[in-house]
Amino acid sequence: MPRFQLLGEGCALLELGPGVDADFGVGAQQRLLALAEQLRSQGLWLEVVPGRHNLGLQFDPLRHAGAEVLARLQQAWALCPTPAAMGARELQIPVHYGGDAGPDLAEAAAHCGLSVAAFVDQHSAPTYEVAFLGFQPGFAYLEGLPQQLHCPRRAEPRLRVPAGSLGIGGAQTGIYPAASPGGWQLIGRTDLRLFDPQRQPACLLQPGDRIRFVPQ
Repeated sequence: MPRFQLLGEGCALLELGPGVDADFGVGAQQRLLALAEQLRSQGLWLEVVPGRHNLGLQFDPLRHAGAEVLARLQQAWALCPTPAAMGARELQIPVHYGGDAGPDLAEAAAHCGLSVAAFVDQHSAPTYEVAFLGFQPGFAYLEGLPQQLHCPRRAEPRLRVPAGSLGIGGAQTGIYPAASPGGWQLIGRTDLRLFDPQRQPACLLQPGDRIRFVPQ
């Protein structure tokens, strides 16, 4: 069941767990994103931040009592249906798998008991969904990675991961929009620019988007 709690005097948190939604991984996340848009449209809250299977609601404690906010959040969740189809945008992301672009590909494939070719086929087969943005501007956490491809993070993170690098960290896969330290297994790279402050919107990928990786 969902859990509602206060974090300090100015923030409420909704957390989900298995059993909340028949399709917990994607369906529940779609419902959270719809709830976030609904709450933003009310104009009552300082900030609404959807995360992976959770949502934070920042409010002014001088205007709203914590108990009132929790009650409103519970009611909003109860009345918010799961959208039949969210994230109508579908994007294709060209990816150079392996080689200098994906130095961990062979090791990741071996960990999963697959050949490199089979690993790439399985990774590029699903349609992924952007669950939320985090870590750095434009970094999209993606739902939909096949369980057989789950890989642990590197024991020693790299000090510099090139921009556009495609990685796997546990049960998720994602692309680094900018060069930064990172501990995910790097399996490829895209030439697309995921974050551009001169572009509107600056982030190429948005929560709810569906994407496919296209091997080059």
